[in-house]
Amino acid sequence: MAGEATKVIDPKELWEGGRSPFSMSYGKMMMWFFLISDALTFGAFIITLGYFRYTYSSWPVSDTVFYHFPGTHAHIPLGYVALMTFILIISSVTMVLAVEAGHRMDKKKVIFWLGLTVVGGLVFLGSQAWEWASFIVGPDGHWKTWDDARIGWNPYGPPQYAQIFFCVTGFHGFHVFSGVVINAVILINVIGGTYEKRGHYEMVEKGGLYWHFVDLVWVFVFTFFYLL
Repeated sequence: MAGEATKVIDPKELWEGGRSPFSMSYGKMMMWFFLISDALTFGAFIITLGYFRYTYSSWPVSDTVFYHFPGTHAHIPLGYVALMTFILIISSVTMVLAVEAGHRMDKKKVIFWLGLTVVGGLVFLGSQAWEWASFIVGPDGHWKTWDDARIGWNPYGPPQYAQIFFCVTGFHGFHVFSGVVINAVILINVIGGTYEKRGHYEMVEKGGLYWHFVDLVWVFVFTFFYLL
């Protein structure tokens, strides 16, 4: 209104802010940026899978390919893949519990739940290695040779099936391996009291964001590659 004095705001107060506009730390915000960019890469793989899937009419049905189960000769379609998926989902639950314990500054519980998360990741990686070996051996029980790979021979159908399988599951497996290493390093720091001295366990939360992303991506891989 006319006649009223205009309040002058100090430029430092106006531009300095004081906190993140997203109410999160710089580290967590950068983790979200990384996960978004990584999601685009996985999205490209899924789109490529869809293209090959509907281009080749002879695309194999995964039930007839992934039916092996360790320690048995029984024919269990997708049984072991489902078990791997369950293990990874459970590891996501233990990660949630580790983050929750970190919010309560409960060091012992963080160590316990984060340790189980690392174990779950290692079990998944070992299972994936076994699955790769079973796939390479193939239904005839004989290991493929370099000549077979050179000419694109594939007992399951189009060579693209094996190519997209190793590409997608291998890329995801690398992320799981990276997550296991990251969580193991964080676990060592937790045991050493690093985050307790800092007064917060935000690093556990950032590791949890990455681990949940890895789990979520596998749900999409399991759905689009194995089930459809």
